Amino acid sequence: MTSAGERLKTVRKRRDLTQRELADASGVSISTLRRLEQGEQETARMETWRKFAAALRVPTMTLVGDREQGPDEAGEPWEAVKKALNTPAALLESDDDAPTVEGVTGALDDLARLVARDKYQDLANILPALLRDADALGTDGRELRVRALQRVGWLLIHTRQFTAAEDALARSLEEATDRVQAAVTVDYMCWLLLRQGKLTDARELATQWADDTEPVRLTRATPVELALWGTLLLRLSGTAIRDNRSGEAEDALRYARAAAEALGREWRFPPNISNSTFGPVTVLLKTAESAGIVGQPQGVLRIGDKVEKIRKAKSPRFRVQMTSSDWNRHLLDVSDAHARTGNYGVCVGKLSEINRSAPEWLPNQPFARDILGRVIEERRKLTPEMRDLATAVRLPL
Repeated sequence: MTSAGERLKTVRKRRDLTQRELADASGVSISTLRRLEQGEQETARMETWRKFAAALRVPTMTLVGDREQGPDEAGEPWEAVKKALNTPAALLESDDDAPTVEGVTGALDDLARLVARDKYQDLANILPALLRDADALGTDGRELRVRALQRVGWLLIHTRQFTAAEDALARSLEEATDRVQAAVTVDYMCWLLLRQGKLTDARELATQWADDTEPVRLTRATPVELALWGTLLLRLSGTAIRDNRSGEAEDALRYARAAAEALGREWRFPPNISNSTFGPVTVLLKTAESAGIVGQPQGVLRIGDKVEKIRKAKSPRFRVQMTSSDWNRHLLDVSDAHARTGNYGVCVGKLSEINRSAPEWLPNQPFARDILGRVIEERRKLTPEMRDLATAVRLPL
């Protein structure tokens, strides 16, 4: 397997630069460069890799990302993330180039772009260095550390590594300096509890924080206040419907709809707060999800048709693009509804659409395996497309 130091050396030589020239161009000490290229130092701060990448005019992931990793090694990078997550700051390795607030902020911006594209393998590769950098900033990096830990927790939930996700989010909540930061972390905590099947804990936590973040007057609330409150209400609705508390779920959904209408449009959180969106379309997607949970596939399909009309109309109210995760989850709900109504071809087509757009996201969705498994049980002969999907979602045939 090619190391990052070896890739750095290869790109440097391709650019016809000496070690001294690259060190001068990047602002990184030549001793650090030499140790990396010679394999004496395996890791460096993310800011260091960014400096090298800028000087070499390549994406940072060209140096950091492991393009040769095979599927059997997919879990190994997350072990490095977990190690970085739990290593005391006093034991962190250091190099000659101390991290800066500006550098870690830039790395978090890069992280957000990878999250939007569902590049889990790349994310697993850059997160250890990013966590080390955020920890090494000490007091000056507290807000950035909260953001980094939130993103790590969110990603670990996606990849079903729940214990590590709990560690990351607990640290994030402990270091949060304001209610907005804390509320975002709590939203992720509720999602983690839901995926663990701890419905009562998730519902109680979501209820508490939805109550605490409710604006005094909707007409005077800021977009952040409305979006946070609405997001927590959707989390409450999702846990309540799974806990067979339909009345409570409907009430929470109704309030979330009111928050969305007060906001007036689909709205994206600032990147320093969250990578999510909230608004009327988000509420529609979660309404469809609830309909699927209670066994109303026709309701899911009706909402799905409505969402498609909104997307095609390109109304200014809904021009903000949904997050990949939220949109793909909606496509899973629609796919499931088609399977339940006997439209197996359309169901498989939707699953293939997700696989094409988010091949790293789909294998982490047990719901997708369940949907495809039911379709396969009903079909006497498997098509090549179905076999490809079975491989993608790790469904044994």
